[in-house]
Amino acid sequence: MSARQAPAKRREWSWRSRSIRALVYQLLAVGLIVLVVWFLAHNTAENMRVRGIQSGFDFLLQPAGFDIGEVLIKYDALDPYWRAFLVGLANTLKVALIGIVLTTLIGTAVGVGRFSSNALVRGLCYGYVELFRNVPILLQLLLWYLLLTEWLPDASEPISAFGLVFLSKGGLTYPVPVWGLGQGLALCGALVGLVLAWAWRRHARAQFERTGRVRSMFWLPVVIVLASAVLGWLAGGAPNAWNVPYLADVIVEGGSALTPEFIAVLLGLVLYTAAFVAEVVRSGIASVPSGQSEAAGSLGLSPGQNMRLIVLPQALRVIIPPMTNQFLNLTKNSSLAVAIGYPDVVSISNTAINQTGRAMECIAIVMLIYLSTSLSTSGLMNWYNKRSAIKER
Repeated sequence: MSARQAPAKRREWSWRSRSIRALVYQLLAVGLIVLVVWFLAHNTAENMRVRGIQSGFDFLLQPAGFDIGEVLIKYDALDPYWRAFLVGLANTLKVALIGIVLTTLIGTAVGVGRFSSNALVRGLCYGYVELFRNVPILLQLLLWYLLLTEWLPDASEPISAFGLVFLSKGGLTYPVPVWGLGQGLALCGALVGLVLAWAWRRHARAQFERTGRVRSMFWLPVVIVLASAVLGWLAGGAPNAWNVPYLADVIVEGGSALTPEFIAVLLGLVLYTAAFVAEVVRSGIASVPSGQSEAAGSLGLSPGQNMRLIVLPQALRVIIPPMTNQFLNLTKNSSLAVAIGYPDVVSISNTAINQTGRAMECIAIVMLIYLSTSLSTSGLMNWYNKRSAIKER
């Protein structure tokens, strides 16, 4: 005879139930927030209507009527406002993505350097952190911009390196390959190489944890990526055409260029944020018990192997959450680029406000852009944090 199943537990809809009271309170809180937002939006719209102020996002379809000095995508002054905002978003992401990569590399190197056995290296790393993190970011942006636009020579007399790279008040000009099938296949090969390098690192780490045998975790993955890119380049016919800059009568022509505004923004954001990242890395390394390093030394691991294979993997659980905050700060601090004329999304928004008077709409667009980028960065770092967490056995 089969055992009788226990009756399903019915939800008790009573005010005495803590879960029911919590649900009601949450519904009331959400309703109150919706009511406040509706009241503010309605009151603002009514006041704007009474004063004859136009509102709405229809202006995004109108011609912008202004040029943008630095663009990543095709843009003309006759294009609509939405495309101008798209150009500003691309410029913001350009600074943020490159800045995050450089900040991670510099901050990690300086943070690890704080534990160097060389007193000079330790002192230089300490001085870097104390200097750059205690000077306001806006002052650093202005400082770099003034250095680039006042101290460098004119565009007609640039500083040249081997006749290939030119630096002047007009920016940094450098040669670039002429894009074709070979370059496209090389890029695809590099992407395939990154996947193979990731698979190798995972295999090498598993082998290390199982056998203790140390395999190449850096140089071999680098070789894999480069070899894959070279194979793609060869498959595309091995093109070797380059667009090389040259000094014309008064300016440098050809090649590709980085404007002084972009260089100043990138230097300011990277050097400032890297100082905080260095402290995050230092504190994460310091949180690892010293016994781990002593055990690694007893196994014959070198100091570099100890740091790379033992200390840093354990320190990641402490490093990643505050480093995420620094990445978010770097992205949001890029809005200060408007102070030196870099055409980011805030600069485009200010121009659109002056021309259309749609202040609320432009500010809402900027808020949505920064909210989306911040949430995307936070979500990606949270995923990496869960993946890097030490798993209990």
